This record gives sequence, structure tokens and C-alpha cells, in this order.
Amino acid sequence: MADERLLTTAEAAKLLGVSRRTLARYAADGKIFPTVVLPSGHYRWDPEDLRSQLRDARRPRTDD
Repeated sequence: MADERLLTTAEAAKLLGVSRRTLARYAADGKIFPTVVLPSGHYRWDPEDLRSQLRDARRPRTDD
């Protein structure tokens, strides 16, 4: 992560156009993973990593 700061869940959700609850639910379900989990339990997100995780989650799986 270059000089970009980590985003709160609210900031990350706004960036993606989803609700905070949706983003938190995706994390709770193991679909995506926050960059950092603070001792308080709050998440912090690297925007590029989050975008990459969401792209990967949308890709169809190929079972060989």
C-alpha cells in the first residue's frame, strides 16, 4: 500500500456504493478480509486490496 491511508468500513462502503452493513457482512461471511482489525474489533480497509478481493470473488470458479 503506497501512501494511501486505510479506510474505515463506512468510507470503504461509500467508495464501493454499498452499505456498511453489507461490507461488514461480507467480511463476517469470509467473502472478503479487512486489511487490519483493530483491538476494538473495527475494520480498516486498503482500497486497492478491497477492490481486488471483490473482483476475485465475482470471478466464476472453474472446477477442474
